[in-house]
Amino acid sequence: MRIIAGSRRSLPLKTIAGTDTRPTTDRIKETLFNMLQEEVAGSYVLDLYAGSGQIGLEALSRGASYAVFVENAKKAADCIADNIRFTKFEEQTNLMRTDAISAIARLEGRNRFDLIFLDPPYESGAEVQALTCLSGSSVMKPETLIIVEAARDTDFSYAEGLGLTLVRQKQYKTNQHVFFRKKEA
Repeated sequence: MRIIAGSRRSLPLKTIAGTDTRPTTDRIKETLFNMLQEEVAGSYVLDLYAGSGQIGLEALSRGASYAVFVENAKKAADCIADNIRFTKFEEQTNLMRTDAISAIARLEGRNRFDLIFLDPPYESGAEVQALTCLSGSSVMKPETLIIVEAARDTDFSYAEGLGLTLVRQKQYKTNQHVFFRKKEA
């Protein structure tokens, strides 16, 4: 696993051993960031269920201004801290060692994000809770883009009822990226 492009291109990143996290493959990450080309530069990024931190670090390498990483698992959070130090992004990051819902509540009124990444455990229902919490949160700007990585068969039909509009969906062999924005009033 590595940073693919930008100022930290080709730097290797750590990941934790075992099945507690599923790092996004380089190929899928490259596809994702090709779709986000126009969105990343200068953005404020929230990386929920951050795992190794590779998505937020890739965004920073490609010109994002700031990233907040949220990870509740100790080993994964320690891995993110190591990757932040190794890539020398300490000044542009904040690592919150807590669950996603608590982090969103703590960020209320303090931060607003352009890009929000969610990569919760597949089939856990955590994306429903996070999207529900985000939909009424001040951490979102009117134009914020939310990107959810989920199992390919995950149903997002409820999202419209949360005031979120599906703007894009990219399916892979076993998973998908689903892109949402707030519905225009």
